[in-house]
Amino acid sequence: MQLTTHSDYAMRLLVYLAIHPKDKPATVKDASERYGISTNHLAKVAQKLVQENIVISQRGRGGGLQLALDPADINIGKLIRKTENLEILECFGEECACPIENVCILFSAMRKAQKAFLEVLDGYTLADVVKNKPQLMQSLNVA
Repeated sequence: MQLTTHSDYAMRLLVYLAIHPKDKPATVKDASERYGISTNHLAKVAQKLVQENIVISQRGRGGGLQLALDPADINIGKLIRKTENLEILECFGEECACPIENVCILFSAMRKAQKAFLEVLDGYTLADVVKNKPQLMQSLNVA
């Protein structure tokens, strides 16, 4: 399964916020520059994470982004469910027009594969993926 750029950027932003020093505001612009990715696209991702109550956005001088939850409470599998369209085949949706849907073995296999994929991600939290915080900070030049 291939994740969208939206999910990729969501995970990157959460990693950035998890390792960012708490005494300095974290901004979309700074995160996008450190990752070398689109500021506009990352801003849309940040907005989605704010809507999902995963990130808090504070406007104005000294404002910025911060995690709304402890990293140990941000499950990667749940995050992917919120940021991805998991209808990887037409028949995964509610309006399937495939005439063999009810007897299709491929459908069953794809459902099992997707379930296994998400179950693996359910085993990880943001805290797990930032255990190497010093190396991440060094790689992103965060002080």
